[in-house]
Amino acid sequence: MLKVVVVGAAGKMGQRIGALAMQHQQIELVGALERGGHGAVGRDFGEVAGVPRTGVMISDDIGDTIARAEVVIDFTSPEPTLEHVRACVAAKKAIVIGTTGLNDDQVQQIRGLSGSIPVVFSPNMSVGVNLLLKVLSDVAPILADDYDIEIIEAHHRLKKDAPSGTALKMASVIAQSIGRDLGEVAVYARQGMTGERTRDKIGIQTIRAGDIVGEHTVIFGAIGERIEFTHKASSRDTFAAGALRAALWLQDKPAGLYDMQDVLGLR
Repeated sequence: MLKVVVVGAAGKMGQRIGALAMQHQQIELVGALERGGHGAVGRDFGEVAGVPRTGVMISDDIGDTIARAEVVIDFTSPEPTLEHVRACVAAKKAIVIGTTGLNDDQVQQIRGLSGSIPVVFSPNMSVGVNLLLKVLSDVAPILADDYDIEIIEAHHRLKKDAPSGTALKMASVIAQSIGRDLGEVAVYARQGMTGERTRDKIGIQTIRAGDIVGEHTVIFGAIGERIEFTHKASSRDTFAAGALRAALWLQDKPAGLYDMQDVLGLR
């Protein structure tokens, strides 16, 4: 049984990861971590997650909790994630990271720390989304010269970062596959007299509304036709299941930075 600790255990993703871990035949939930002062600290994880009691109490002791794990799973926010990665390095534990909203410097810090421990870092743990990324990398070079590229993403009103990490990853994969610098060609909003669209641009548009779990559409538009690739998530369980799959894959891997493309064998 793979021993797993979930950090951000009282959050929406943390609850589902822990709940699915409890049901998994190859995984044992051995720890649940929350920030100091959180109301869930000291409570049974099952009580917080709305599932049967587990005997795993939510703790705010990072070192003690991470020490129990073989793999840590983190869907929190950028600064706490870096703290957890450093704690994993100190304890020589592997970590799966699904946190989004990290800036370039924070990503580089994770890359550097992955020289000491194995890390799976992906903005989206969904198997479907990662299969779509592979498809986009194959399709974009065929279409790019003659088709305009737009990405539209939609999430719930509580999501803090925009555009989503998944939309940015899609844009990055497309840009890399067609030899464009995303920093130069990305367009994140349009208003007023913007002039005609130039062919090299990659549009990335954001919607925030209600309780949308996550929707992403990539449009390749030409004169006379439009090709669309869409992924819609109806439950957070798809991301939680992917994170557990990544944790199982990560055990016994050497130090390094991996993503879900590696986990799924898509490279």
